Amino acid sequence: MAVVQPPAVLDEILEFLAEGPSPQAIVAYKPSEILEQRLEYLLERNRQDLITHEEQAELEEFLRMNHFISMLQIRTRKKLMDY
Repeated sequence: MAVVQPPAVLDEILEFLAEGPSPQAIVAYKPSEILEQRLEYLLERNRQDLITHEEQAELEEFLRMNHFISMLQIRTRKKLMDY
């Protein structure tokens, strides 16, 4: 049976969270330059209507993970302010 690898964006976020980051590190989190470049590529392909089904799925995963991280950062900022 083949092992399914998580998308790069999910893998990077899981690695970050597995390290047990401080609240400050969570608030400061930004994706790697490689992921930023990949996202720009996918967005450009989408704008040009050249995106494949696989790339569209990858772009959707980027957007879901971006939303997840944004919500995590908002909640973490709130907790920091409550202290």
